Amino acid sequence: MFKSIKKNVVALVICLSIVAGGTAWAIDLGNILGDLAGVIGGGFLVSTVAKPLNDFINTITLNKGAKVEGHTKVVPIVSIGSGTRIGAAQVAGPKGASIESTKAVAQIEATFMDRLRVEILVPIDSENPIQRFRRVQGVGVSAIIDFKL
Repeated sequence: MFKSIKKNVVALVICLSIVAGGTAWAIDLGNILGDLAGVIGGGFLVSTVAKPLNDFINTITLNKGAKVEGHTKVVPIVSIGSGTRIGAAQVAGPKGASIESTKAVAQIEATFMDRLRVEILVPIDSENPIQRFRRVQGVGVSAIIDFKL
């Protein structure tokens, strides 16, 4: 019985080799899919923990005597430049349209005089800065959250 199964498997492998035996093209999707999964997973993680994380940060700043006067919320950080990262930021501003329209913080990386690494954090009104990139006026970054992977 096992000999007939073995023969059938060998025959199937030979047939598949003949049928699909042309030139094979390979595309390395590992980095692309990994980055995409990280961004999607990171955005989901930020949206899941945004409210409790915001409350946690506000409690700490209140206890340390550094309470934010205004409203706060936690949004994802989207990197513009080298690499994909998962992170979040707490933004603060007056209640109203400006804090409500803030959807993410854009992180722009640059080098100054070949010696200083500069990270610029800009509250923006979109989670996709490649399609649209508008700064939200009157809103600032009050905390940075890094996720340990």
